[in-house]
Amino acid sequence: MPGRNLKYKLLFSALLMMLSATLSAQSEKRMVRQGNREFGDANYSDAELSYRRALSSDNGYADAVFNVGDALYKQGKYEDAAKQFQQNYEMNDDKAKKATAMYNRGNALLKANKLEESIESYKSSLRLDPNNMEAKYNLAYAQDLLEEREQQQQQQQDQQDQQDQQDQQDQQDQQDQQDQQDQQDQQDQQDQQQPQQEPQISREDAERILNALANEEKEVQERVNEEKAKNAAVVGSGKNW
Repeated sequence: MPGRNLKYKLLFSALLMMLSATLSAQSEKRMVRQGNREFGDANYSDAELSYRRALSSDNGYADAVFNVGDALYKQGKYEDAAKQFQQNYEMNDDKAKKATAMYNRGNALLKANKLEESIESYKSSLRLDPNNMEAKYNLAYAQDLLEEREQQQQQQQDQQDQQDQQDQQDQQDQQDQQDQQDQQDQQDQQDQQQPQQEPQISREDAERILNALANEEKEVQERVNEEKAKNAAVVGSGKNW
């Protein structure tokens, strides 16, 4: 009889485990349904809490992970939402669900202005579901935004480069002017410090000057003598009788 009692105990334990699992699954689904109602009423933060309660009982509940991402997205928490969609993608084996997870991840990253990552998410979604026209449209839109941003960044870089070159040229011009002023100030200072020197003449020039002065004096003396001779002749003529 002890063996039969053990069998009953094992069977009873198995039934309890099955019942517990069933109740747990029902509880998780009930929390998800509650979250869905709150989500539908635009109570996104409450919906997020309900979905997370479902995950606290079963962290492998892929649909609850996806729903948390949706609730975060509605609250403007785009990067956190993208993480949830990435997690849902990795948890799912269903091709359609994986495509949807990547599509939603692309939307969240687009809102977060992470354009390159958003584009890659849309491409991943389209590889799984090529007929998703919304993914195609959003992919093209994200690519246009990225091209426009890159053009703006290039224009800003070109303007910055031009401004840097102009600033360097202005600095060089100012430095050149300062150098010229410093040189002029130094030259003026040297000129003020040097004594004024009398002009020097050579010996030959001095002799020529002296000879010119002597000749000039001789000519003057000759003219004086001539005047004296003329005056003497007039005086010596006497009176006519």
